[in-house]
Amino acid sequence: MRNCSPWTFLPIMYSVFTAGGLWVVYFIAVEDEKITPLSSEYKRSGPKSPPYISRPHRSLMVIPLSGFIIGVLRYLQLKPQVHKPWLNIGSLVAMSLACFGMTLVGNFQLSNDEELHNIGTSMTFGLGTLFCWVQSFITLKVNLRNEGRRTGIPRFLLSGAVTACMLLYFALMAQRLHMHAARAQWALVMFFLCFLATFGIEFRHYHFEIVCTDDRDPPLSLSETFSEVSEYQSDQL
Repeated sequence: MRNCSPWTFLPIMYSVFTAGGLWVVYFIAVEDEKITPLSSEYKRSGPKSPPYISRPHRSLMVIPLSGFIIGVLRYLQLKPQVHKPWLNIGSLVAMSLACFGMTLVGNFQLSNDEELHNIGTSMTFGLGTLFCWVQSFITLKVNLRNEGRRTGIPRFLLSGAVTACMLLYFALMAQRLHMHAARAQWALVMFFLCFLATFGIEFRHYHFEIVCTDDRDPPLSLSETFSEVSEYQSDQL
């Protein structure tokens, strides 16, 4: 742990604090009788809403931004290592759109704008699941510090759990079994947060820094800046 990069704690703390924040707001909403507890049966005629994550968590909009930052750092980490850059780029695009979907879910509630809310849900869960599978494959393929198998197998298992929960969620939603769908949604999000936390394994070997240049030097494009940071990281290995 003495040579461990402080960046290893970013995905771990993100997952822990996000999960903790979601559950705290859930219990507050249950206490205020705004939603039905997950352990109860949902009555459509009652005044309470089903306990979907998006119901009480409109205020937690920092979650998509932090997730996007982790996705960008992972892209930079893998850029000098991946021989097929389209996989790395596609993974970043999937994570970015999934985070954008989270903002739609938070800003457009099911009761106010069902269409945009459902679009955001599909983007978040569908593209988030794709991100998990692509990252699991890259983990085994790149094999950073010979930890590919030890890290990749748990990620494949978590990806399978996320996929199963996602399919179950949409199937239950189609049957309007809201309470069971909400439980599947909570399980999906918890598995996804566990997946993101595993990036701390590889982040402990890397240092991400902002590179500043003198104003006499020509300005760099965003892609050139990413390239320089990636080269800097590879030199540290």
